[in-house]
Amino acid sequence: MNPVSMKILVVEDDLLCQSFIGDILERSGFCVEVAANGQEALERCQIEHFPIIITDLVMPVMDGLELCRKIRTMHFEEYVFILLMTSLDERDHLISGFEAGADEYIVKPVHEIELLSRLKAARRILALEATLRTLAMHDQLTGAFNRGYLDSQLLKEIKRTERYGHPLSIVMCDVDNFKSLNDRYGHQIGDLVLKEFVVRINNTIRCENDWFARYGGDEFVIVLPETDLEGCRIVAERIRRLIAESPVMAQGTAVDITISSGAVSVIKSDLNDAISVNAILDTADKCLYHAKESGRNCVIAAQC
Repeated sequence: MNPVSMKILVVEDDLLCQSFIGDILERSGFCVEVAANGQEALERCQIEHFPIIITDLVMPVMDGLELCRKIRTMHFEEYVFILLMTSLDERDHLISGFEAGADEYIVKPVHEIELLSRLKAARRILALEATLRTLAMHDQLTGAFNRGYLDSQLLKEIKRTERYGHPLSIVMCDVDNFKSLNDRYGHQIGDLVLKEFVVRINNTIRCENDWFARYGGDEFVIVLPETDLEGCRIVAERIRRLIAESPVMAQGTAVDITISSGAVSVIKSDLNDAISVNAILDTADKCLYHAKESGRNCVIAAQC
C-alpha cells in the first residue's frame, strides 16, 4: 500500500505537536489532514475516508476515547486503523482505549522512527484487510462479484434510484443446457466456459458504471445503473450475440454455447412501496424462465 495514496487524519489540539507529526508524515509521502478535536474529526470522516487516524487521548470537546467509540459505530467501506497517542502518565488509560476501538498506541513525545514503524505495521494490517475483503466479495472460480455482494450492492442501487429517480436495470442470464455441457465435456471444461463467459461480459459492459455478479451455478446478474428498459434490452441482446457467435475455446476444444436472459428495469415512478432486492431478482428470474420456455438463446424483458 503506497503511502503517497494514503490519507492520514491527525487529531490533536496542540498545534506544535500537530505540526511536528504532520511534518514527519508529509516527508514520508503521506497525505495529511488535521483536526483539533474528536468532533471535528468525526465531521471530516463523514466527508472523506481516512484509512489511518492518529488521535490524542486528551482533547477538548470530544476526547480520543469517545472518538474511537464513535468511529467504531460508523459504517465504512474500508477499515479505519486508529493509533492512539498517550502521555506516560496516561498509560493506565490504554485498556480503555483498546476497548473503545483503538488498534495501537504510541507514547508522547512522539519519536519519528517509532511513529513510522507503527504506520508500517498499520499498512500491513490494512493491506491484509483489503485482501480479505476482496476475497469475501468475489466468486473464487470466475472472479466475478458473489451473491453476498450482489444482495448488498443492489440494495444500494435501488435506494439511489429511489432518491434520484434514475432508471435501474438488471439482466439475469445463464448458459443454456449447462448440465448437458458438463456431462459431455466434464466439469473442468464447464468451469472454463464460465470463466470465458465472465470475460465476455466484462468486455461488453461499461466498467465505470455497470457491474455483475455470479448469482449461483451458471447464473449471473448484470446490474446497469441509469439504464432504462430499452437500453437494458440492447445490452442483453449484445451479450447474447457475443456469446452465440463464437465458440469458447477450452483446452483445445471448441464449445458452442448460447445464453438466455431475463431483462428487468425499474424507475422511480414504479417504486410506490420501495421495491426490494428480492422483488427485482424474482421478476428477472421469471423473465429468464420465459426465455428458456421460448426456445432459449433469447432475451425476455419486462418493467418491474
